[in-house]
Amino acid sequence: MNFTSIFAIYKFEMSRTFRTVTQSIAAPVISTILYFIVFGSAIGSRISDIDGISYASFIVPGLIMLTILSQSISNASFGIYFPRFTGTIYEVLSAPISFYEIALGYVGAATSKSMIIGMIVLLTSSFFVDLEIKHPIWMFFYLFATCLTFCLIGFIIGIMSDGFDKLQLVPLLIITPLTFLGGSFYSISMLPDFWQKISLLNPLLYLISGFRWSFYENSDVNILISFGMIILFLIICISVIYYIFKTGYKLRE
Repeated sequence: MNFTSIFAIYKFEMSRTFRTVTQSIAAPVISTILYFIVFGSAIGSRISDIDGISYASFIVPGLIMLTILSQSISNASFGIYFPRFTGTIYEVLSAPISFYEIALGYVGAATSKSMIIGMIVLLTSSFFVDLEIKHPIWMFFYLFATCLTFCLIGFIIGIMSDGFDKLQLVPLLIITPLTFLGGSFYSISMLPDFWQKISLLNPLLYLISGFRWSFYENSDVNILISFGMIILFLIICISVIYYIFKTGYKLRE
């Protein structure tokens, strides 16, 4: 494996993050504070505990997931689309580096950014509520697996998009609504039976519930199913990326 090339791509992509600290770091912190002001204080004070967990504490895992899902897709999609837009992607493709090493460099950098943002949101949340992470290893695993999976999705979107405006279509029209409807700020047990069954069709529910379980051992679905969904997402994304690089789809045009 060509680690030098992978690190070169990784270092170049990470350098963009530190050049745009306000957008990359400050924005998630400000958004987290606003969510706690609105949901934690204004709305949370009117909602009783959920399964023995205060509402402000209950929404922390969902708030982290809401942030990293959109950030992962945005970081990875822009990271690969911009070289396509400027034409520099051909220099990468002509270099002695395999497709999975290219993907590893771009996706690895995007995953690192999302992990940093997720930890920043977690740290910011700790100033507002008393956090208890009962399974820190599983919490870190879910955070990493989710960031990696949705960075792969963003990588695919960046390759398939033919304009900057289309980079945000999936995050805004699909991911964000599904995240809100996936139990980020509520438990589906609070819904009528019919809507609980409908919610089970939302794949993001399993990711959010699994992540919340690592905090409070509280989950709307079976934890094994949550784990299986993450693995399934990873396999699908890796398969699609393999096909794209093998066939040159959207890269040789």
